[in-house]
Amino acid sequence: CPSPTVQEDGGDVEFRGFRDGVVSLRLQGACTSCPSSSLTLSSGILNMMQFYIPEVTSVEQVKDDVDDVTEKTFEDFEKKQEEKKPQRP
Repeated sequence: CPSPTVQEDGGDVEFRGFRDGVVSLRLQGACTSCPSSSLTLSSGILNMMQFYIPEVTSVEQVKDDVDDVTEKTFEDFEKKQEEKKPQRP
């Protein structure tokens, strides 16, 4: 299960479905806005899933409206923090 590794970074993985070899997962917590989340899915989780379930051909991230709002809020916050930083000459 990938969850313990992901949980160490403040996130979690929720199984959403499996169809035609594609595993649908929703990343939660810190993983939602993490820039490494696609790498986590494409390499770590996909490799682990294929090891145990050879029928798996790919892993896709599923987002819902809450994820989109959370990601937008986080991006806005980061932008404001960058604007507050003193400029170096």
